[in-house]
Amino acid sequence: MTDETMTQKIRAQLDAAPVVLFMKGTPDFPQCGFSAQTAGALRALKANYRHVNIFEEPELREALKAYSSWPTYPQLYVKGELIGGCDIVTEMYRSGELKTPAAGSRRGQLTRPLRSLRRGLQQRVRRLGVGRGR
Repeated sequence: MTDETMTQKIRAQLDAAPVVLFMKGTPDFPQCGFSAQTAGALRALKANYRHVNIFEEPELREALKAYSSWPTYPQLYVKGELIGGCDIVTEMYRSGELKTPAAGSRRGQLTRPLRSLRRGLQQRVRRLGVGRGR
């Protein structure tokens, strides 16, 4: 497949659900510890999300790295925007930044405003020193 075809496929997967987790394996049978931790955090939140097993399509696995400029898996997206990988997602879960809906809203959807999630991601990237030659 061409790069353009793969980009269209990635966008279609991101458009298919508000929350998408690209992971190694499946939530019920994760094939790496990081994917297991991320899926576990989402399960603990009772979040409704779609998962994509990157092992099923090697071309997709490589194309997504270029698409996101994020070299590792899992990758969690909310409303088409990259939130981050295992470290960021689990830290946001533990701190309460990644949370389930307030009473009266639809159960199981991540409702944290995207702006706040993005801000949290940016702060964590700065703390980790990404982009500083580390």
